[in-house]
Amino acid sequence: MRRRKGRGAEEDSSEIDLTPMLDVVFIMLIFFIVTASFIKESTIDVNMPDPQENQEQTDDDNAAIVVIVKANDEIWMDERRIDIRAVRANIERVHAEKPQAPVVIKADAQATAKVFVAVADAAREANVYNVSLLPPEEKK
Repeated sequence: MRRRKGRGAEEDSSEIDLTPMLDVVFIMLIFFIVTASFIKESTIDVNMPDPQENQEQTDDDNAAIVVIVKANDEIWMDERRIDIRAVRANIERVHAEKPQAPVVIKADAQATAKVFVAVADAAREANVYNVSLLPPEEKK
């Protein structure tokens, strides 16, 4: 009889109670959720005029400072390719001639946002705060 009790006792002691481990895991999970800092993603404010405005404003288009960003991130102003470091100087030069002119960036859909941001920053450093983004003209 004694042996039977021993076997039963051995079977009971071999079971592992997972309740304390689950308690610890849930407490750690709650701790990490409470202490996590959620990052708010920053966005870029882009002025996109309506397509109807583009067709109506032919005189204003001539007065604007146009910067073209090609698909391979080349920057063009006044029908010549310029370096990213020269954008500010070129915008300042044209802005001195036309103080009310806005900067219009015609960026290709394949161009990176990094170049657009660099051009917009260069315009703001040149004290031009009216910066708009236009899609490139579609070839028919």
